[in-house]
Amino acid sequence: MPTDRSAFLAEAADLLGPRGLTGDPDLLAPWLTDWRGRFTGRALAMASPASTAEVAALVRLCGRHGVPIVPQGGNSGMCGGATPDPEGDALLLSLRRMAAIRSFDAEAKQIVCEAGVVLQTLHEAVEKKGLRFPLTLGGKGSATVGGLISTNAGGTQVLRHGSMRAQVLGIEAVLADGSVFSALVPLKKDNRGFDLKQLLIGSEGTLGIVTAATLRLLPAIAERRVLWAGVPSLEGARALLLHAQEIAGDALEGFEVMPQHTLDNVVAHLPGARAPLGGRHEWHALIELVADGSGADGLPDLAENLLGRAFEAGLIEDAAIAASETQAEAFWALRDSIAPAERAQGPAVQHDISVAVERMPAFVDTAVPLMEATWPGSRAVAFGHLGDGNIHFHVIAPPGVDPLEWQTGDGKAISDQVYALVTEWNGSISAEHGIGQLKRDALEKLGDPVALAMMRRVKDALDPQGLLNPGKLVPLAPVDATN
Repeated sequence: MPTDRSAFLAEAADLLGPRGLTGDPDLLAPWLTDWRGRFTGRALAMASPASTAEVAALVRLCGRHGVPIVPQGGNSGMCGGATPDPEGDALLLSLRRMAAIRSFDAEAKQIVCEAGVVLQTLHEAVEKKGLRFPLTLGGKGSATVGGLISTNAGGTQVLRHGSMRAQVLGIEAVLADGSVFSALVPLKKDNRGFDLKQLLIGSEGTLGIVTAATLRLLPAIAERRVLWAGVPSLEGARALLLHAQEIAGDALEGFEVMPQHTLDNVVAHLPGARAPLGGRHEWHALIELVADGSGADGLPDLAENLLGRAFEAGLIEDAAIAASETQAEAFWALRDSIAPAERAQGPAVQHDISVAVERMPAFVDTAVPLMEATWPGSRAVAFGHLGDGNIHFHVIAPPGVDPLEWQTGDGKAISDQVYALVTEWNGSISAEHGIGQLKRDALEKLGDPVALAMMRRVKDALDPQGLLNPGKLVPLAPVDATN
């Protein structure tokens, strides 16, 4: 190891103490590979600061020694954005020790959390006060507030409440020079120039390291109804969505779709699972209606009215309303088990894409047969959050292929084709999972040159040494917007 790296590690150890820095290979190993197993890197060490002041001092130290920093929360990202590269020159910066809830104002419906607070812990803390945090996802047991902010995470409630960007009222972050951007106090009106917190949200640790945030809360759900409907097509599901929005308004919390073959796969995979409906339908819609205390009494009638009028309009072929919380959770378990059921089938390439909401049915009807015809033996699967134009578009490998060989060969070519098609449809190659290192090259190839040049200039201005999460999100070289 070069002497400057040895000197850096010695200073970092003095700064952080024995709990704050480790180079133990066994302790590092779980955090050097992304949870999907696609990327594995190396690191000088893992730093675990306990406060914003320690993060700031550490960043200044890294700047003096020219040490790259890879921030990491729960390591549950989907695009390798929190995994260091194989060179081993970077410091892995874990925010997991910073897990305090600094303040909680139930009357104002606001909470100030440090970056390491786990989403499930946040949910449990606010539920005790009769409130809720309106964002959830499958990895809630490991995903952290800092990671959710850095990737602008989505989930199943985006239809009504928006992504993480909409939940953040204030933010605290350490910038590349070690200064602390402190804007935790939310103001209803503040017109003092750029909204800098929004610049940091979704920047994947490339512009600053989120250390805390003020988040908005909502009244707890007093009543909910979970509905399952069979529809003849994805276009029919879109019509049902518009109907539900008209009838239910703000009570419509979620609207998820999946095709029949995906449901079949989940039922076969999940022990004890049963299809909610007796017959078979080309597509299925999972609908959730919710109400707080003021609207709880009317929710059962609202659900019945929604389905009744949908039947009359010919929008659905069959439907069921969960008769209990147990059954409601069973409906949602079918949706949440799509990914593990798919993994059991073999390797696949996953694409988190979006197009204009009204064009999604036509996109899926075009993309599915195109992929399956171009790549014989593959199976294209579309499912997810139809209401916000975000479909998870996966292509499953033919049976019997070598997983690694397929992923790096046909799998990569399939992803290139999917991203090119999405771009032709004026959509996004990343709806809610970020770019990380998985999609960086695709973004550089397909993104708007002017937008990419702006991103590069912002990165250069805020991180002139290029030490914050290098190789992620932002193109590696400046983009010439005049070409």
